[in-house]
Amino acid sequence: MPDRHNRKTGSRDRVRQMLRDLDTPLDALPRPSDTDRDKSDRDARNKLAQDRKMRQRSDLKRARDAARRVFKVKPSLSSRKTAAALLTASAVGLAAFSGPAWPGSGDGNSPELTDAFGGKRMPASLRNASAEFKQALIEEEGVRYVVYRDVAGYPTVGVGHLVTPRDNLRVGDRISRQQVLEFLEGDLVEAESGVRELVGDLPLFQHEFDALVDLVYNVGAGNVSASESPRLNAAVASGDYRRIATELDYTYAGGRIARGLEFRSERRAKIFLDARYEDPREAARNNT
Repeated sequence: MPDRHNRKTGSRDRVRQMLRDLDTPLDALPRPSDTDRDKSDRDARNKLAQDRKMRQRSDLKRARDAARRVFKVKPSLSSRKTAAALLTASAVGLAAFSGPAWPGSGDGNSPELTDAFGGKRMPASLRNASAEFKQALIEEEGVRYVVYRDVAGYPTVGVGHLVTPRDNLRVGDRISRQQVLEFLEGDLVEAESGVRELVGDLPLFQHEFDALVDLVYNVGAGNVSASESPRLNAAVASGDYRRIATELDYTYAGGRIARGLEFRSERRAKIFLDARYEDPREAARNNT
């Protein structure tokens, strides 16, 4: 019980720090020296290279496991057989990558899969939104202390909190930072509950859970129901993680495509598939 309280308090402190960072004017930040920038660029390149190597190792491991299970072969580390294993994994994606992957599920013979960071798939009932996701969520939603109308015309405040009658707020009203945190915490609890209802006993990696929390937070639990999102629910029912990823694309607001939601859907898919939480807008800006 004390551990759970400490985790909750630590998570809340991180969110408070994120809000403080977002409130800091750019001209109040210290200017990095050329040496600092060079070191930062070097560290960023090293991190990208390391992340790429980890994803490649993870993809190769899954490919080798796929070839072993589906074709009863044991691919070696030679380049030819590595390529064959990767091709095999692509050809038999459903058999290789879908289905239960935690002890006590399926036929009991499937190995427990791990992601690139060594995490294991677990029931959603054991998951909560990660700190990395909360930071990404705040970046996507922004923080607003005055009630405004979102792109669909709904009164909104805080970190994308949809104003309800019980909030007793109108457009133009101002709220405190404490209210922002309370709304955020309550909305996250609802979104996590919505994910658990959606996936049932389907086990998830942390990043898969985070991506689904973002979806429910963004569109509401009602819009991921079986009647509103039948393809998503069918993918969940069949345990097809790749198909689930293709159903995370929600880009319409107020009856038209919103560019911001396109970026958010892209980010959500990358979180689900690759545990990549960074903002795709940064890559888009760097390529212009």
